[in-house]
Amino acid sequence: MRTNDKIKQIENEISTTRVNKATEQHVGLLRAKLAKLRNQSPDKNINSTYGFDIKRNGDATVVLIGFPSVGKSTLLNKLTSANSTVGTFQFTTMTVIPGMMKYKGAKIQLLDLPGIIKNASTGRGLGKRVISVARNADLILLVLDVFQPFHQHILQNELEKIGIRLNQKPPNIKVEKTREGGIVINTQTSFHNMSIKLLKEILHVNKINNARVVIKDDINAKQFIDYINGNVIYIKSLLVINKIDLVNKKFLEQLELDKFNSIKISAESGHNINLLQQKIYEDLDLIRIYMKPKGKQVDYSAPIIMKKKSSVLDVCNKLHKNLRQNFRYGIIHGKSVKFNGQKVGIMHTLHDEDVLTIIKNKM
Repeated sequence: MRTNDKIKQIENEISTTRVNKATEQHVGLLRAKLAKLRNQSPDKNINSTYGFDIKRNGDATVVLIGFPSVGKSTLLNKLTSANSTVGTFQFTTMTVIPGMMKYKGAKIQLLDLPGIIKNASTGRGLGKRVISVARNADLILLVLDVFQPFHQHILQNELEKIGIRLNQKPPNIKVEKTREGGIVINTQTSFHNMSIKLLKEILHVNKINNARVVIKDDINAKQFIDYINGNVIYIKSLLVINKIDLVNKKFLEQLELDKFNSIKISAESGHNINLLQQKIYEDLDLIRIYMKPKGKQVDYSAPIIMKKKSSVLDVCNKLHKNLRQNFRYGIIHGKSVKFNGQKVGIMHTLHDEDVLTIIKNKM
């Protein structure tokens, strides 16, 4: 039996098995076997990348994912100066269309991806190529038609199948293979979501028979399988409900959505577009650092855009590769110090709108 046939067989068994206390062990093992098979299955379509080989640009990258004709192209044009083709028929966008959104001094690359369809992760339509671009994003916008909010679950499922976990943090797990001694498990929290027996069997499925395992979170089987297979990435996501200009307030209030990071907009009329720009910026966790060269004025027109919790070292690396070697100390005016003009070291953590002066060693 071919690998893809085995994958389908296991997927069908999982979908038809009712999960309860009696079956959770069996379902957990099926998921472990499924993840292993997916790793072994070569992605034959992903090598054909015409129109999908997009170079990362700007301070962060955001991708727009949704079914055909949900208004992604119109939204991209509202958020940026891009000229993505807009049409009322499906599959208008057949390549990735990039645009640049400028907000609070940040340059944020937006990518309008071709509309995906159900079972895209198995190769239907342009699914695998589309999702491969999403794996490199800093933020994913799931764009939904207001009349089809149930597509949220389909999109999440397709992304999950190809190893993208939305709005989740990687669990605190460490597995160190050993030559002998069997499986030794050290759990630093109570286990409620899976059994030690299932954990060991998942390791055995992956041919790990001797290992030291340290787990600091109350994990479930899916999280442990993700860690063992090592092909999972964790990305923030924002749910964008489009075309709200076509419905009334009562209709919007009755929408049944998961407790999800979401915003309701109309790309056509521009309603809530400014709010969406603000939300994108906030979800990317960006901060602005203003540079003040010694003896000169602060340049507030061109902040350096960094990630939250960035250090002075990170700024040095972004400015010039040799700057850290000549770094003596920094002078900060802002929220990250106790008093303005405080001297700091290279590992000092910066806050939004800090003003930084870098003092270099004398040559």
